[in-house]
Amino acid sequence: MQTQAAATEALDATEVALAYHARTKHSLKQYADGPETLDWDAQPNPFREFAGSPRIPLPLTADHFSTTFAQLSEPSGVATPLTIASVATLLELSMGLSAWKEHGPDRWALRCNPSSGNLHPTEAYVLTANVPGLDDGLYHYVSRDHVLEQRCRRAARSAAQARLWIGFSSVHWREAWKYGERAFRYCQLDIGHALGAVRYAAGVLGWRAEVIDGVDDAAISARTGLDRSADFFGVEREDADLLIAVDCLSSTASGYTAEAPPLFDQAADHWAGRANRLDPHPLYRWPIISDVSAATHGCATAKPGAPSRYPALSEPSAARAADIILGRRSAQRFDAKYAMSLDRFYHLLDSLLPRPLAPWDVLRPAPRLHPVLFVHRVEGLAPGVYALPRHPQAADALRQALRADFEWQSLENAPAHLPFFRLLPTDCRGLARTASCHQAIASDGCFSLAMLAEFEPIVRANAWRYRQLHWEAGLLGQVLYLQAEAAGLRGTGIGCYFDDAVHDMLGIATTQFQALYHFTVGRALTDDRITTLPAYPGRQRNELRQAAT
Repeated sequence: MQTQAAATEALDATEVALAYHARTKHSLKQYADGPETLDWDAQPNPFREFAGSPRIPLPLTADHFSTTFAQLSEPSGVATPLTIASVATLLELSMGLSAWKEHGPDRWALRCNPSSGNLHPTEAYVLTANVPGLDDGLYHYVSRDHVLEQRCRRAARSAAQARLWIGFSSVHWREAWKYGERAFRYCQLDIGHALGAVRYAAGVLGWRAEVIDGVDDAAISARTGLDRSADFFGVEREDADLLIAVDCLSSTASGYTAEAPPLFDQAADHWAGRANRLDPHPLYRWPIISDVSAATHGCATAKPGAPSRYPALSEPSAARAADIILGRRSAQRFDAKYAMSLDRFYHLLDSLLPRPLAPWDVLRPAPRLHPVLFVHRVEGLAPGVYALPRHPQAADALRQALRADFEWQSLENAPAHLPFFRLLPTDCRGLARTASCHQAIASDGCFSLAMLAEFEPIVRANAWRYRQLHWEAGLLGQVLYLQAEAAGLRGTGIGCYFDDAVHDMLGIATTQFQALYHFTVGRALTDDRITTLPAYPGRQRNELRQAAT
């Protein structure tokens, strides 16, 4: 009876996830359910804080590191010692602010981890064991102030090797306030972007980072304090997403195990702080988000696939990694006449192939997302529709799922190892723009793409994988963002697209594959009316001088 009940529960969870995905599709006739009006003056607070928690200011140390962007994808035998200062660098380059923007009376923050609508539902928690400068315990990171809030101090300090973990959670309401029922998708894409941001930041320090398998939402909640109902009474709750183990030995050290931190002793450990209210007057409710969140809780149940073996990625950028990370921006408009070089284009595609190095080693399952590209302006490449299957078996599956008249032509001038195929030579600017909710950025860039996920069979095997597929899509997006920045270009993630119109255009007649994310890359046009201000005004110079002495 228990086995039958468990099977029924799993089936119900799968059906909820699949039904949610179908329900939240945009179509040419109707967008997914969302708010009828927005009051931007009443936008939810983008910064969570815990009143009563001791606050620990962090130094701004990213300028101390000369690690180049090219070195992030190379194994390093040198690791920065784990201290409060290096934890500060990790957070500054992953979840911290990169700038403030002003336009007239409006002022808003930009962060290193991009977010749908710049709404930032992702919250970051830091767990420490024997880290110099920090008590053992749990901390919440406040990016606005670059401080740690001490949520829990362990009664006994660890005598073991120093360890560090990062936990992610989502405040679904921050996205739902603007995007309604589709918001759960965007929250999961943001988790993927944040994963990539942490992995790249760890690379600056010579560290590794990896999502811990086999830890479900209840275990994550217990380790990040999200299960403490009294601390969230009357305010927006957070949904536990994942735990990351940060390996601070070196990126070439062996014998490392990504394991979860120990549980807290509720009787002996010292807790502090209550969460602030983010939106005092919410106008809408979207119960389907809670339903799909509950249905997709769980964890990995299968061993990760063996990594593909591709030639080493040759990174042409010699720029400092911190400059690329802190300089990343989402383009708002593109130069519709600019064409990128073929070498840069192929390098960017090559960077999307999964290698057992940063950033792909943060998320270990075999790749399940495959870009279909709409190429507009790349020197030496005919405009048209192209495909990049990211593992060998995917090419055959995509051939069967996509239109029968696609030609699947290999490119003679492409790198021999790059699985890049021309499907249809055509001017696809109008198609790309229409498919991406009529947004000009999809046609004015050098290219745009749709990320096709191996979908229903994966989700039916484990409803939790619905989240993970979006994480992989967000991770791909983070790679595109930084690689575009390193190439002197800009990228923009596109969460708004007409799902089934894209599928119909490509000939997809089943749910074996589904589009989960769109993206576009080109040369950005800047708006001179917008003023850029420092991320932490008044702090950098003094802190750097103090650190130097």
